[in-house]
Amino acid sequence: MAPAAMRTAAESLSGAKPVSYWLDDPAKPDALDALTGDEHTDLLVVGGGYSGLWTALIAKERDPERDVVLIEGHEVGWAASGRNGGFCAASLTHGLANGVERWPDEIARLEELGERNLDAIEAAVARYGIDCEFERTGEIDVATEPHQLGELREWHEEIVKLGITGVDFLDRDALRAEVDSPTFLGGLWDRRGVAMLHPAKLAWGLKRACQELGVRIYEHTRGLDLVRSGEGMAVRTPYGRVFARRVALGTNIFPSLVKRVRPYTVPVYDYALMTEPLTPEQLESIGWKSRQGLGDSANQFHYFRLSADNRILWGGYDAIYPYGGRLSADLDQRPETFLKLAEQFFTCFPQLSGLNFTHAWGGAIDTCARFTAFFGTAHQGRVAYAAGFTGLGVGSTRFGADVMLDLLSGEETERTRLEMVRSKPMPFPPEPFAWAGIEITKRSLAHADSNGGHRNLWLKTMDKLGLGFDS
Repeated sequence: MAPAAMRTAAESLSGAKPVSYWLDDPAKPDALDALTGDEHTDLLVVGGGYSGLWTALIAKERDPERDVVLIEGHEVGWAASGRNGGFCAASLTHGLANGVERWPDEIARLEELGERNLDAIEAAVARYGIDCEFERTGEIDVATEPHQLGELREWHEEIVKLGITGVDFLDRDALRAEVDSPTFLGGLWDRRGVAMLHPAKLAWGLKRACQELGVRIYEHTRGLDLVRSGEGMAVRTPYGRVFARRVALGTNIFPSLVKRVRPYTVPVYDYALMTEPLTPEQLESIGWKSRQGLGDSANQFHYFRLSADNRILWGGYDAIYPYGGRLSADLDQRPETFLKLAEQFFTCFPQLSGLNFTHAWGGAIDTCARFTAFFGTAHQGRVAYAAGFTGLGVGSTRFGADVMLDLLSGEETERTRLEMVRSKPMPFPPEPFAWAGIEITKRSLAHADSNGGHRNLWLKTMDKLGLGFDS
């Protein structure tokens, strides 16, 4: 990019607030009090993101008489649930291709369960009056390089053979009639499999719905340790304890209270920008009348969508793994990534030159080696967990909540019979091997993007082992 254009990209960031646009909203509810003293309950849910909120809500829907407590170490929705792009996908397998590769015999069932799960989210949003700007507009996978276009054509043929409908191939002209960028060569439009929403408002709406059903929620209440207590479990918190018959862990990227689970996930920091609202003229210059979500097809990919007030969220590309899996608020801001994202934004949409960004933020994603959630129990079935959603948790966390509740019930269900639920990914190795392996993988992926998609020996070996790294 020319120096003048670089200055334009830098200037576009000059007023950006270092906070998630979604969390910087007057609709944000007041924090609830921390737990002090002891609590007793049938079910304790640890974690106030989507995973924990859906678990608490569905537990009360299944059995209104069940006593449920939820604890959150900060405030509901403050972590990944309030910082993501707001893409709510039906896929339970981090995309159809990953599901076909890993569970070919189950993929039809997994796709059906995913569609039902997204339908259930849409129904819950309506039933509880959650104003989260839900729009089921679908998502387009975009090719910006010739090899990506060929891969999308081939994949569309495979989708047709699998009998999956509602996914259309768009050539260059058809795609640019939908959203106009000189970088777009074609795409695949999944018309019903993805919804756009306001992620923080979804979390806050689920919080309210849980309270209305009688769930007791304590914020600023971190679970410090988990031990057996009689026929149940006890979780110690900074100012008290919770005694529960059963415990569901929805802590995701934060260290699991079941220590043996920790090696299965690593934190990946993802970053995003939000523009100021587009004028009618600016919006007309790019089209986007159908308001789909978009994502390009590179290994180092971008995701982008319109907000309800016609801002553009632009995120992705850099996926940063901190050595040792360190979690720190300092990592939420990365100016070099924000500048790179701004430059790439104006390459994609040169007609929007002069547009400014109002917010720039980051946050950690819980990534696992198979890119999609894994599940399990501990303490003889008294504790269940779900983790490893790898960036697609907006939708699949609800499915994960159902799985955890199924596991805690001890009953076999259509979900617990799935190989995806009964198996686990490979754990990540200890340091320094985890950092070295991830860095080699990232550099190999970048090399593939710039060399016609050619995957080197390292990536081919990882493919054969069923291992990977993604955000």
